[in-house]
Amino acid sequence: MADLRLQRNFGIAAHIDAGKTTTTERILRYTGMIHKIGEVHDGAATTDWMEQEKERGITITSAAVSCQWNFPTVKGKADANTKKYYFNIIDTPGHVDFTIEVERSMRVLDGLIALFSAVDGVEPQSETVWRQANRYKVPRIGFVNKMDRSGADFLMVVKQVKEMLGAKAVPLQLPIGAEDDFKGVVDLIKMKGIIWHMETEGMTFDEIPVPADMVEEANEWRQNLIEAVAEYDDKLMEKFFDDPNTITEDEVHEAIRKATIDLSIVPMMCGSSFKNKGVQTALDAVCRYLPSPADIDDVVGTNPETGEPEVRKADPKAPFAALAFKIMTDPFVGRLAFFRCYSGHLDAGSYVKNMRSGKNERISRIMKMFANKQNPIDFIEAGDIGAAVGFKEIKTGDTLCDENHPITLENMFIPEPVIAIAVEPKTQADVDKMGMAIAKLVEEDPTLRVNTDEDTGQTILRGMGELHLEIIIDRMRREFKVEVNQGAPQVAYKEAFRKTVEHRETLKKQTGGRGKFADIVFEIGPADEEWLKENPDSKGFQFVNDIFGGSIPREFIQPIQKGFEAAMSTGVLASYPVENVKVRIFDGSYHQVDSDGMSFELCAKSGFREAGRKAQPVLLEPIMKVEVITPDQYMGDVTGDLNRRRGMLEGMDTRGNAQVIKAKVPLSEMFGYVTQLRSLSSGRATSTMEFSHYSPAPTNIAEEVIAKVKGKVKAD
Repeated sequence: MADLRLQRNFGIAAHIDAGKTTTTERILRYTGMIHKIGEVHDGAATTDWMEQEKERGITITSAAVSCQWNFPTVKGKADANTKKYYFNIIDTPGHVDFTIEVERSMRVLDGLIALFSAVDGVEPQSETVWRQANRYKVPRIGFVNKMDRSGADFLMVVKQVKEMLGAKAVPLQLPIGAEDDFKGVVDLIKMKGIIWHMETEGMTFDEIPVPADMVEEANEWRQNLIEAVAEYDDKLMEKFFDDPNTITEDEVHEAIRKATIDLSIVPMMCGSSFKNKGVQTALDAVCRYLPSPADIDDVVGTNPETGEPEVRKADPKAPFAALAFKIMTDPFVGRLAFFRCYSGHLDAGSYVKNMRSGKNERISRIMKMFANKQNPIDFIEAGDIGAAVGFKEIKTGDTLCDENHPITLENMFIPEPVIAIAVEPKTQADVDKMGMAIAKLVEEDPTLRVNTDEDTGQTILRGMGELHLEIIIDRMRREFKVEVNQGAPQVAYKEAFRKTVEHRETLKKQTGGRGKFADIVFEIGPADEEWLKENPDSKGFQFVNDIFGGSIPREFIQPIQKGFEAAMSTGVLASYPVENVKVRIFDGSYHQVDSDGMSFELCAKSGFREAGRKAQPVLLEPIMKVEVITPDQYMGDVTGDLNRRRGMLEGMDTRGNAQVIKAKVPLSEMFGYVTQLRSLSSGRATSTMEFSHYSPAPTNIAEEVIAKVKGKVKAD
């Protein structure tokens, strides 16, 4: 393993169609990993290897690639001071249906290139990606792509990043020309222009003086840049006030690096990946400004024996600790577990402890991934990302560690599914195959949930959107040769309580011999807002034990809590899961002989149902954040259609010569919307949709849904 300071683990994330995969393809070309650039629209991109990705021209699964970059480069040639940097890059999907791929990548990466389209600026999924990066405190560089496109405006995007994402965006470059005239960039640190050579696919470039008509603008933006980073270096601040001309390039780079790692600024760059311009300077910026595994905070986990926090340094000599962030099934090597090694050293063929299962797992082989190809390696060390083969049961989010030094690392956030479909095998031969296929797909994708409808016996698949479930069905057909019939998509409703009520529940069963007895007095109602904010991983269940004086023995409290938590999966209105519930248990009684844990668990379950009916239950429906970009002439038709779908318009904006409509619309009204929008706008309007929140459904809608569920049960 090379010097850790020369290692960079970073991802590329953005809204749909901002050019993530195109940029990754250029990086692989410039680092010598491929010798021909493959384009997304031809289905030839290295990281889009799935059949569905090639056909649709979209990224579905995040792909990891490793490469090396010689830095610094001068005119495309290495000089005497060149250092070889080692990159682990993850290309992520832009579609909101595959947001888990971005989420789990963020969890294990040290840095991020956030891509923006120079024409469209900050789009809905850009905001989602930004929030995910904030959640895991990932330092990032902004790269404004598509500068060659009509309507490209670099400084407009910089302004949007400041206003819409709340980031301190600081341009490091200015574009020379735009749209068809985009030639290169002015480097505000060197105060030189860079022009790439088209005939060498952007592999070489010339440095030129700053164009005369840009000198004034470049000086102004350079001053803004120095001001933004001067506070990170006292010497720089002094020089800035005394004589700004004495500030050296190295001092500026050092200050930008500190401020970027500190999440205080976002350096902004620009280019056109498709036209091979600007990607090399972005790679230099990755080396200069994004952190190595040695620069980030030491990973903090929990010692399972003491419950105390425990720190692991990014050091090969420390005890081994890693996080499995993705499971993939490969037709040739079987199951692969992608993992980030945070500390220590692991040899192929050795054992690790899986902290979730408590069992030891043998990692027979370790691979370096290159999209869907594997290159075996003998060992892996702190700071690196690899894939393990030969394990029995590793799941997404599992901590793998040295058996003599156990530690549990923080898991990742997994969003809840919002849409469901019923599936059933077409033939008897497909029955067993379907079960195996679903089990493998659920193992790979934590946002895919499966359950059996107790009333109808159907298998219900729940996912993040129509496209997500469509891809899952397609994969079942192609990869697992399973033919299924599917029902129409159904909305994943939830239930909630609006009022806190007090209730006493007594369970008394005498069947000859030892009976069952439990008696609890509790309050049930909505969870406290403050508590929910402080406990985002609580699954919305707040349990308060206010039993004093031993009216219920301590050993029965856990079964009571378990009973209430289990009951939340089946609500009182239409059997949908109940969210954000607070239960406060404060009295009760027990029997010396007839009371046991099971009695109290059953009592809690029946108490939940009885009390829930009195706690003003409401049906919650998922509300989606919708953004439509449409030419002016279709504006009225589009807004009218959104109003008919119970949409709440939230604002309108102008982007280039098109109108941007933002709205919140219930998911139940959005099925088939893309087709309808095409016909309304003669195919010229586009829309994006992502989950926003759950909100109480109007009475007439709620009654309709409840009647449908109850009618279905009766019919069966």
